[in-house]
Amino acid sequence: MSTTSSSAQGTPAFSPARVRLALLALTLGGFGIGCTEFVAMGLLPNLAQDLLPALYSVSSEQANAQAGLLITAYAAGVVVGAPTIAAVAARWPRKIVLMCLLGMIIIGTVASAVLPSFGLIVLARFISALPHGAYFGIAALVAATLMGPGKRGRGVALVLAGLTVANVVGVPLITYIGQTTSWRVSYLVVAGIFVLALIAVLLTVPNLPGDPSATMRQELKAFRRPQVWFAVGMGAIGFGGFFSIYTYVSPIVTSITGLPVGIVPIALIVIGIGMTIGNLLGGWLADRNLKRSMLGFYGMVLLTLIELLLFASNPVGLFVGLFVLGISASAISPLIQTRLMDVAGDSQSIAAALNHSALNFGNALGPLLGGIVLTMGFGYVAPIWVGILLTVLGILIAVTSFSVERRDRRRGAVAVGAQAMQSELV
Repeated sequence: MSTTSSSAQGTPAFSPARVRLALLALTLGGFGIGCTEFVAMGLLPNLAQDLLPALYSVSSEQANAQAGLLITAYAAGVVVGAPTIAAVAARWPRKIVLMCLLGMIIIGTVASAVLPSFGLIVLARFISALPHGAYFGIAALVAATLMGPGKRGRGVALVLAGLTVANVVGVPLITYIGQTTSWRVSYLVVAGIFVLALIAVLLTVPNLPGDPSATMRQELKAFRRPQVWFAVGMGAIGFGGFFSIYTYVSPIVTSITGLPVGIVPIALIVIGIGMTIGNLLGGWLADRNLKRSMLGFYGMVLLTLIELLLFASNPVGLFVGLFVLGISASAISPLIQTRLMDVAGDSQSIAAALNHSALNFGNALGPLLGGIVLTMGFGYVAPIWVGILLTVLGILIAVTSFSVERRDRRRGAVAVGAQAMQSELV
């Protein structure tokens, strides 16, 4: 397909059909990333039993806790890869970068499905996660360019929608496939999704240049800003509370609530629907009152975790808690993204990547701490306590950040006033 006209800024304008197909291709990649990131959580007991049979025969809790390292490894890969690749590849042609990232994910996902040992699969999960954050950042830039002024937000939201839709449709379905066949088949299915996404990007996404003025030094200046670190901390620590539950949702459903393993995909669908709603709600509120919304949703996460602590043994209490937890936790993600963009100055590309790094640090921290308390023999209720602790820490970081910002603004206002008064005296 060819361009139909040129924009006022000189950026080529594409036909509506070309734009829709390209956005669909980008969304399909986001859908695949959502599947590969979260499917291990529903299949955690299957992974533990197959890869750690000796330990599982002695203690299923300790085996599940060790299998949680697969989730931690993926999250660590995102933390490392997101800002690094985003900064390095900012000047490269967008389509080439997207295809390389998808190809790297395919290799890592196939390796996850076929490698024989637990240690090698942990390494494969780490490698397959490296392109995660960079893909979303670059896909968002491409979507913004394709949609043009006034419609860019909708294009970016559509790309990110692939991640949330994956939690409603893809993750539960692939979890079911893994439970009825093998977890290895599940990862091959995920790899197939990425192959389709790569072909779709090749055929539909136009050739768009990178940012020739972007430099790594410019992007890394974001790390000099204290408020950037506060925002990263909100996601890295506070969001870990959600993942400490999500990681162990399968054994929580079967061991605490006493439901059959076939209910686990339904629990994942409930969480996914909540996450989809929360993502839209958080994005809407971010433009209205970001600080109050962030504190409000963190408070909702805390109350929901307490509810799960008290009522997870009841099916109604479990599903209500998981649904509200999906809403409140997912709403925090776009709020943190907006906060990072507000405080990062000119380093906007790395700010988008840092959001994924922060949230996936939480994705690593939650399962890690949850696994530690499981190996200590505290049972599957212990990860809920971990979630409560991490959420409280996230709230404290947010309150500190906002307090420091108010103090700095007051000091700035006083300094400006003093300077104006001195000028008048002179």
